[in-house]
Amino acid sequence: MTTATRTGRHPSTLATLWRSTVGKKAVMAVTGLVMLLYLVAHMLGNLKVFFGPDDINGYAAWLRTIGQPFLGHEWFLWIARSGLLAAVVLHGVSAYQLSRRDLAARPSKYAHKRRRASYATRTMRWGGVILALFIVWHILDLTTLTVNPAAEEGRPYQNIVASFGRWYVDVFYVVAMLAVGLHIRHGFWSAAQTLGANNARRDRALKLTADTLALVLTAGFLSVPLAVMTGVVR
Repeated sequence: MTTATRTGRHPSTLATLWRSTVGKKAVMAVTGLVMLLYLVAHMLGNLKVFFGPDDINGYAAWLRTIGQPFLGHEWFLWIARSGLLAAVVLHGVSAYQLSRRDLAARPSKYAHKRRRASYATRTMRWGGVILALFIVWHILDLTTLTVNPAAEEGRPYQNIVASFGRWYVDVFYVVAMLAVGLHIRHGFWSAAQTLGANNARRDRALKLTADTLALVLTAGFLSVPLAVMTGVVR
């Protein structure tokens, strides 16, 4: 007996969409694009470190005043963070549930004949785990400053230099950014397919866009710790 039969009510369109495989893939595609836009903005903000402490510290202070006087101090940041958190959670839950459905659909008695998951699929799964761990660390390191050895509230330039002055943080960051690049490369193409943006004429352009975005974002993010490690930023 279905839920609708027991309760006498039919599930809403949104609930029906969420329960379907197509709906979950659509949620992954849309939330993935939201996170991609955030990554582009975040990378551009990070690159201000090359213009010196005043530039990036001033930028960080400006972010806290967006929307004033209509919005209070830091309200915009918290609204953006809440929206981003919702996107991350929906993306992760959708990915996990789709993965479970994929495993459940495979007949166990033919497990020895089962085709191995593609390289891209395995990369996305492990990359997702790495990124989830990195997000937690990154927040504790450069947002709450909990694990930053020389935390200075309101001085991101000094905090970035202090953070990337530790070799193990650099290694973790490099691995995470490589995972981001692979995630973007495969995820952008998958999102285009899910949202119906691809066709025979646009496939080449979409794949080139995915490769370019992955390369530019990976290089942009990695340039900051490399600059600290080599003394360009200090």
